[in-house]
Amino acid sequence: FLTLSLCALSSEDVLSKDAGECAICLEELQQGDTIARLPCLCIYHKGQVFLGMDVKFHKVAFMGCIDEWFEVNRSCPEHPSD
Repeated sequence: FLTLSLCALSSEDVLSKDAGECAICLEELQQGDTIARLPCLCIYHKGQVFLGMDVKFHKVAFMGCIDEWFEVNRSCPEHPSD
């Protein structure tokens, strides 16, 4: 099972090339993004993700997708039964 200890088992890394879409936020995983790679090898945004500027030119960021996911879930979003 990939359940309770999944947070501890995920590794943080910087993406070396574009890798498609994050299954949580549906934004593109782009080269240079900080990601978490789970034991099942799925990858998601990790840490603070920069979204751009708001109308008052403030930087807009949010907590990494997988960080928020693990606050309420204990399994991979794409492999919930593992």
